[in-house]
Amino acid sequence: MGRYRAPRPPSSKYITPEGKARMEEELSYLWKVKRPAITQTVSEAAAQGDRSENAEYIYGKKQLREIDSRVRFLSKRLDDMVAVDRIPEDKKKVFFGAWVELEDESGTLQQFRIVGPDEFDVKRGFISMDSPLAQAILNKREGDDVVFQGPKGMLEYYLNRVQYEAFS
Repeated sequence: MGRYRAPRPPSSKYITPEGKARMEEELSYLWKVKRPAITQTVSEAAAQGDRSENAEYIYGKKQLREIDSRVRFLSKRLDDMVAVDRIPEDKKKVFFGAWVELEDESGTLQQFRIVGPDEFDVKRGFISMDSPLAQAILNKREGDDVVFQGPKGMLEYYLNRVQYEAFS
C-alpha cells in the first residue's frame, strides 16, 4: 500500500469578513511574531555546537517547517478567497452567511450559520457551505422542509427562521 492520496476536491472560495480577518490575523502572528521567535531559538541552539544531538535545534527546525507550511497555505488560500459582505435582497431565503434555525421531528431546535469551509466550527454552530446539510438548506425559504442524507440515514428538518445577524 503506497502513500498516495487522491487530491481533495477544491473547496468553496467564499468566506465571511470575520473569517478572513481571523485568517489574516493568524498569518500575521505566525510571520511576524512566532517565526522570528523560533528562528532566534534555532540560531541560539545552532551556536552551541553539534547539531546532530541538539534537541532544541532539531525541534526548532521542525517547528519552522510547520510554521512555513501553514504560512504558505494561508497565503495561497487568502489570495483565492472572496469575502462575502453583502446581505442578499431576499432575506427569507438561505444564502451564504445566513443564520438558520432548524426544527427536527421531535421539536428540538438547532441554530447554524452557513460559512466557508475554512471557518466551520461545530461548537459555535458554523457549518461549511460544502457540507451535506448546508447544501440541502441553501436556496430554501422559511417554512420549507429540508431532507438530506446524514451519517445515520435520511434526516428531515423544518426551516423555522432565516436571518443574517446572529440570533439573540
